[in-house]
Amino acid sequence: MSKNLVDIVTEKVKKYHDNTVAHYKHLHEHPELSFEEENTSLYIEKQLQEWGVEYRNKIGGFGILACVKGAKPSSKTIALRADMDALPITEENDIEFKSKNEGVMHACGHDTHTASLLGAVKIINEMKEEFAGTILFIFQPGEEKHPGGASLMLKDGIFDTYKPDIIIGQHAYIDYPVGTVGFEPGTVMASADEVHIQITGNGGHGAIPQDLNDTVLAASQLVVAMQQIVSRRSNPFKPCVLSFGKFIADGATNVIPNTVTLAGSLRCMDEEERKKLKPIIKDIAIHTAKAYGCECNIEVYDGYPCTYNDEEVTRMAKAFAVEYLGEDKVKGLPKRMTAEDFGFFSQLYPTTFYRYGVIGNQKCTGLHTSTFLIDEEALKTSVGTIAYLALKYCQL
Repeated sequence: MSKNLVDIVTEKVKKYHDNTVAHYKHLHEHPELSFEEENTSLYIEKQLQEWGVEYRNKIGGFGILACVKGAKPSSKTIALRADMDALPITEENDIEFKSKNEGVMHACGHDTHTASLLGAVKIINEMKEEFAGTILFIFQPGEEKHPGGASLMLKDGIFDTYKPDIIIGQHAYIDYPVGTVGFEPGTVMASADEVHIQITGNGGHGAIPQDLNDTVLAASQLVVAMQQIVSRRSNPFKPCVLSFGKFIADGATNVIPNTVTLAGSLRCMDEEERKKLKPIIKDIAIHTAKAYGCECNIEVYDGYPCTYNDEEVTRMAKAFAVEYLGEDKVKGLPKRMTAEDFGFFSQLYPTTFYRYGVIGNQKCTGLHTSTFLIDEEALKTSVGTIAYLALKYCQL
């Protein structure tokens, strides 16, 4: 049965590959920023309507939940997720389907995720007479922007009608070649919380320090003090990173400003550690500023939680991937301190989030760069793998 299913899915993937590539090129050519994916959503809806697939739209913004029910009775329900949004980057690829939206580009592979899920819908819908259970397809907005489309879709009752037993997501991966996938159990991506700080005091002439509160010095010491949180206050067996990328002191060579603004990011691989460190950050910021006669206004905004791959679901999915692709094509994955709003799903449901290789003959630079571009052969792997995992789970 497994061998037969492999053959069936492989045949259909090849049959509709040109169709999947056409979806990919259209989406790449017409990217939309987070929570602005109106035309992307309409494009997806048009395909679903043509195929006669049941769906709900405008969930958590422009999100869509499509549903294909197998003809055979079963209580099993599996959800597959793809994100739709692009990034504020000007594309520099010299291709015929280059972005037509100035300053907006699919530089993180979300166009491939959406095209792949459309390909999986097409295949699974054609096979609905042959499997038991319900397969859901999540087309999610706003992965790249706080508060994350996953959180908004959950708040908007995405699973009010159909509750998934497991959720599976996939992502383009530039470190693996076309035809390969990678799985890893446990926490695979960090949480991400934003830290925004404003230091205020009585600025003035830099040559008269006794008559002012040096906001620049206070802010500088604050940044240094924050680095000790990771080295002295966090558990060394639970990785975390606290980085500040914004430091604005709009004074002059001899002018200390009244206000200095800082912004940074806290990344943790453990939810308890994340919960512990946030109040410590506030405490150190306030007291460091006070030591220099300044005041501190600080906000630590809750961002994305850790992305956790359920041990059993990941083991099962990896075994199915080996059946479909062969053992030599299925690898492990390094853990990453980057974040994904798929973590909102993983905190509530058994999930796994894997990656598929996109490196081939096509030149491809890193994610979030102006020349990111996949090898289109990767779409065969992304469509076939996620479709096979869903069908196998439903026990064709």
